[in-house]
Amino acid sequence: MTTAWASDPTPVTAPVATPPAPDASALYQTHCAACHSDDRFGMMGPALLPENLERLKRKDAAATIRDGRVATQMPAFADQLSEADINALVDFIYTPPAKPPLWTDQDITASRVVNADALKLPAKPVFSADPKNLFVVVEAGDHHVSVLDGDKLEPIHRFASRYALHGGPKFTADGRFVYFASRDGWITKYDLWNLTVVAEVRAGINTRNLAVSSDGKWVMVGNYLPKTLVLLDAKDLALKRVYDVKDEAGTLSRVSAVYDAAPRQSFVVALKDVPQIWEISYDPKAEPIYKGYVHDYKMGEGVAAPGPFTPRVTVLDTTLDDFYFDPSYNRVLGASRDGKAEVIDLRVRRKIADLDLGGMPHLGSGITFDYQGHPVMATTDLKAAKVTVIDMQDWKKVADIPVNGTGFFLRSHDKTPYMWVDSMMDPKFRDTLQIIDKTTLKVVGSVTPAPGKTSAHVEFTRDGKYALVSLSEKDGAIVVYDAATFKEVKRLPMVKPVGKYNVWNKTTRDRGTSH
Repeated sequence: MTTAWASDPTPVTAPVATPPAPDASALYQTHCAACHSDDRFGMMGPALLPENLERLKRKDAAATIRDGRVATQMPAFADQLSEADINALVDFIYTPPAKPPLWTDQDITASRVVNADALKLPAKPVFSADPKNLFVVVEAGDHHVSVLDGDKLEPIHRFASRYALHGGPKFTADGRFVYFASRDGWITKYDLWNLTVVAEVRAGINTRNLAVSSDGKWVMVGNYLPKTLVLLDAKDLALKRVYDVKDEAGTLSRVSAVYDAAPRQSFVVALKDVPQIWEISYDPKAEPIYKGYVHDYKMGEGVAAPGPFTPRVTVLDTTLDDFYFDPSYNRVLGASRDGKAEVIDLRVRRKIADLDLGGMPHLGSGITFDYQGHPVMATTDLKAAKVTVIDMQDWKKVADIPVNGTGFFLRSHDKTPYMWVDSMMDPKFRDTLQIIDKTTLKVVGSVTPAPGKTSAHVEFTRDGKYALVSLSEKDGAIVVYDAATFKEVKRLPMVKPVGKYNVWNKTTRDRGTSH
């Protein structure tokens, strides 16, 4: 008897359950909000918004969540969060919030903290070092600032700073007070003579930089978020005015940069998203400002706005990302991200020349000096391995000086015949700085503080005798060189030092450094 068997049934495989995607918002509220705030604006920890994180690679953000940050209050979450959780959090913080960030007058005022005792301290240094030859060194590795004696070339004090200082500290004319801005918008007033914080205020959520008026009375802060300028009383950082940065059509703009034009007693502001420059006078006797066309202002036609603290607008044909003043401070040399560069005369409020720079010049790091009887300006280029020199009388190019790689900082001093340029943007040459003779415009030397490690940003002592270089690594240092022989003199261990700023050079506006 034969039995017929049916074909074997195909085995059925049970579907594999796909784990649910991590709820990034819930993870953020559980693990991050206590330090970074519910809205990601930042509190004890920095703001976690795309604009604030633009210089932090996503893989580095993931590593920070996973491993924490040494010497900070950021813990490691590797034992609490999966890789999927960490990646979801990274995506979350790099995504703009549904509701545009706001930071109101009330928020600014509520954030201010004043050390009342510091306001009463005597106007004399508590140390024996020359107060005009101090250096302020920003250590980005663990968010500290060191104060160096520029004569002995030794540290005399170190203190914790806000997270991610940016834009360079600014000094009062006497060198006693220095003001810092962080990317998170915190403004700190520090008494260098008494080595103490005077006051702090949060002027924005993402801040570009600040400027201090030449009379020491005012601080102006330029923001990316929100799109505002903030005027503070320099004495205690009390809020005086918030400007919504926008054009006549209501188009809002981030602030590219704000600087003090001391001879003009004004702040000059470049806008990133609108082709305009604003000049805001702090001169109590500033002339009134008439908006629009007036037949004869002398006859009292039209309604004038007060001269002090009212923006005087210059309309341009391109937006400026960076700018630099000529020695008179009557002209602005500006450059856009696409390489267009031009000269604007603040007196007549219009462009007077184009600059043949190309690439992406870093004018904020420009210097000036005399070359063959002419005043010239020199600048690095963020896209090309060159230093460009421009004649400041006819605005024509004098030379393109070939250098190792793309650099960020160019520095000199009135008492040295050389200018020093880094190549920190170039992976191959980031460890070496080149030295250019200002008379011949030729490279005459170089220094390599540590092969394979990033070295950048030179600043000179008050007398121009020594050049200080940042070995910008976690186990970094300030490396001191003899500015005449290019020989190393000593090293001061630092935690990823970035900028360093000499009081004398900054307050006297030496032509070899940024202002």
